[in-house]
Amino acid sequence: MPTLEEEIRQLMADETASLYAAPDLAERVLRSSRHKRRRAWAAAVAASVAVVVAAPVAFLTAGSVATAGDQATVSVTPEPPIDDTPPLRSDPPNLGDLGDGKEFGHVKVGYLPERLRWSNWSVNFGDSYSTSYNYTGDKQDFYCVQIFMHEEATVQETGDRIQEYRDEGDGAEVTIGDRTGYLVVQNVGEDGGKGTPTLFLRMSDRQWAEISFSPIYAKEFAGDGAVNAELKKIAEGLTSTL
Repeated sequence: MPTLEEEIRQLMADETASLYAAPDLAERVLRSSRHKRRRAWAAAVAASVAVVVAAPVAFLTAGSVATAGDQATVSVTPEPPIDDTPPLRSDPPNLGDLGDGKEFGHVKVGYLPERLRWSNWSVNFGDSYSTSYNYTGDKQDFYCVQIFMHEEATVQETGDRIQEYRDEGDGAEVTIGDRTGYLVVQNVGEDGGKGTPTLFLRMSDRQWAEISFSPIYAKEFAGDGAVNAELKKIAEGLTSTL
């Protein structure tokens, strides 16, 4: 018959048996611990990414940038002020002293209507240049005849102008000796005038002459036929030195 001491020992053994750990308890505890660590690490990474992404937005919104944990203010260079002051007008160069004005640039003038003399005025744009003639020789007086020369780069522009007149049905083709030209009245109606009688003369592939009568001077002749005849005489007398 078991003694009281043996019965007490057996009862204690039976009670503690239910407290034994399962065989995979340690592995389950480790797995749980690792899972919790992974979740904690992932949460930490996500949080850090959110901070990195959000920080520049916040800083840029505030007008600054964070570098190495410090916040540095962005320096913005102001645009220089706009200078809208119009440039001062400068007169184009002239052709200098032309003497009697019958030779200038790359052309010689062989004929001018009676009593006309060089006006002591000229203008020089390089590939285009011009001079004029009047009764007094004073550049302050109105011109009677003006000769404008177009060379090199400006020849195409002159050709385009003439083509516009052709397309509009204004003017007419003319022949001056062995050279061709175009006779037209320009600027009709401008300032209430009747226009400027003009003869374009093709002197070469690189050179055109534009001969014009002022509307006031043209009134001194007996009609358009007489004006055109004088324009043709001036054109005939032009000689190229280009």
